[in-house]
Amino acid sequence: MAVYTDITDAELDAFLAAYDLGTPLAFKGIAEGVENSNFLLETTTGRYILTVYERRMKEAELPYFLDLLAWLAQHGYPSAAPVANRAGKTLGHIRAKPAAIVAFLQGMSVRKPGVQHCREAGEGLARLHLAAHGYPGRRANALGQDAWAPMFDGLKSAAEDLKPGLSAVISQDLATMAAAWPMDLPQGTIHADLFPDNVFFLDDKFSAAIDFYFACDDALAYDLAVCLNAWCFEADGGFNVTAGRALIAGYERHRPLSAAERQALPVLAWGAAMRFFLTRLNDWGSTPAGALVKPKDPLEYERKLAVHRAAYQGGQGLILFADGAS
Repeated sequence: MAVYTDITDAELDAFLAAYDLGTPLAFKGIAEGVENSNFLLETTTGRYILTVYERRMKEAELPYFLDLLAWLAQHGYPSAAPVANRAGKTLGHIRAKPAAIVAFLQGMSVRKPGVQHCREAGEGLARLHLAAHGYPGRRANALGQDAWAPMFDGLKSAAEDLKPGLSAVISQDLATMAAAWPMDLPQGTIHADLFPDNVFFLDDKFSAAIDFYFACDDALAYDLAVCLNAWCFEADGGFNVTAGRALIAGYERHRPLSAAERQALPVLAWGAAMRFFLTRLNDWGSTPAGALVKPKDPLEYERKLAVHRAAYQGGQGLILFADGAS
């Protein structure tokens, strides 16, 4: 969500002319993330977020995401509903780039989630999966398990530059994951990027989820695995078992996991760490000049890979459940 496109007042006025949103009162860039240009927009009718889609985003896929946000809002899930213009369209253009306006959501993200935040995040994720059930849109996970090895083929030298010997380690990880990856888990629409900065809280209670632009169809438990990596590791690289169990317990308050999903979680979490290691490695040297944020450090996820690797090779997996069964 870094600002790559600096919108002028005239460009903003021209874009808003198609909407019934009143007169703009305030407009400022949001300098977080690495994907799109986001702006806080306040008008005489309320507060909104204006997004200009950059880089990886394919315009042909945007209706899937915007329609999903509308579906979730219609089914009672706290997500940023897109705002249609007078022609009924939710997608427009600024400087020949696709752009959209969505509703502003109340709440704040937390930089250092505690155990209770993890429990709330798990509940929010399960509620999302249930609310998204029946959504007719379909999108394959372009960053799913079958994409990782081809992606890494072009990043081996970057891995070596990052840490000598890492290329061989990652190659072996990928081979092990491919052999162990579960193929028959319950599927559905997943967020695929529910990091702490994409979750809002009010009074330490889950209040909303944002940034659905990696959403896709995949195993529901894989979405939970993404969250285990994003929410439950300490700053020193250790996995917080208490936080992990709380996140899963929160999830299971609304959607109990099957035995197969429980058994698969350790390899799913290892794989989810691989997905973010690879995309961070790819971004490490390719973030456009002038962006207001730096790309995220791939070594953070290299350390998480090491934790999952050791647990998997030890035959136990992470101890994710109170009864010790993982």
